Order: sequence, then structure tokens, then C-alpha cells
Amino acid sequence: MTDTQSTMEELARDPSSRKRFLKMVGGAGAASAFAVFLAACGSDDDKSSDGAPKVSKPSGSGSGKGAKKDLEIVNYALTLEYLEVEFYNQVIESGQVKDKKVAELAMKIAENEQEHVDALTATVEKLGGTPAPKPKTKFEDVISGGPDKILKTAAEVENLGASAYLGQAGKIKNPEILAAALSIHSVEGRHAAALNTLLGKSVTPDGAFAKPASMDEVLKAVKPFIAS
Repeated sequence: MTDTQSTMEELARDPSSRKRFLKMVGGAGAASAFAVFLAACGSDDDKSSDGAPKVSKPSGSGSGKGAKKDLEIVNYALTLEYLEVEFYNQVIESGQVKDKKVAELAMKIAENEQEHVDALTATVEKLGGTPAPKPKTKFEDVISGGPDKILKTAAEVENLGASAYLGQAGKIKNPEILAAALSIHSVEGRHAAALNTLLGKSVTPDGAFAKPASMDEVLKAVKPFIAS
């Protein structure tokens, strides 16, 4: 077992730690999301005969290495949130979306994403790091494509965002950062479900369990939207 796995395994093994963690995140809804995190972070070979994840006693804290990795993950998440905020702000400013309900949804999502940026920035600073710089974006082709292309891209971005947080869950060392990531993951998933519904697609495109995406997969997917 690696140091970065110990937080997930401690929470899975210790009911009192898990109770404190879920209270930190927000109760029953968080419990469901945490179950998805555990399912995504383990394979069938990592489960006992009753289907529960196998856990073992954590090794040393590895605080220095773990903190460095957590900082990298938070800045990675911050970069994705920058992109989302800029996308929605440009969409709103363009006036391309004429449907009132869709426009209101875009504004609400933009507000949520800005709150994520603020929270992640504060977290980086709390960890003693430097927040990632805002990337220059290029959403012109999407916005000029009109409402349909905008809506489709928004859904793709939100589904990708949810998968991105899920993909990093098992690598996060600090339980407070894991709690924050879980909270944001849940909201990204709700954004994705709302947009999927508008497109006439399934609210659960991956079925009962969401699929995580690696950092490389996510960065490759958003590369077309980054100018520099």
C-alpha cells in the first residue's frame, strides 16, 4: 500500500474516521459519492468476498511527499476550474444562448465554478504553494458554432470534470482535501446530469458507477481549449 492510498483505506476501515469525514463533506449524499470513489479506486481483485474493498494498516505518514502530491492535484483541479469559468463567462457574454432556462443554468454553473476556483486557490495557499496561473483559452470555435455546439461542449466539459476529480480520489493524502474534492465532484456530476438531460442523453452515461479519468486523459481532452 502506498502513502497516497492510506487516506481512502483509513476511511473505508475506520467507522469513526468515516463519520467525521462525511460530516465534513455533507452527510448522506456524500456517503453515496464516497462509495463511488471507493468503487472507482479499487478493482475486483482489491475486494473481499462480500464485495467490500480490502484494506490494510497504513504505513508511515509520508507527509512531505503526500503534501507535494496533494498540491499538484489541487493545482491541476484549479486549472480545470479556470477553463470552466472562462468558458461559461464567454458563453454568457456572447449572447448566443437565447433560451432563458439554459442561460440561467449557464449563469448558475458559472457561479459554482468560480466558487470552486476561489476554494482551490485558498487551498493551494494554505498548503504553502503558488496557485497555478490562468491559462489563455480559445473557445471561439465553440461559441461561434451556436447554441447546440455550446450546449454539447458544456456537457462534455462537465462530464470530464466529474471524471477528473474521481480519477484523483485515491491519490489524495489529506482527508480535508479529499472531502473538498468529493464535494466538487458531486456538483460537477450534477452539472453534467442537467446538461445531459437538455441534450436528451442519459444522466448516468457510465451506468451505476462513474468512470474516473486520468490526469493525462483529461489534459489531452482540454488541450484544444488552451491557447498557451
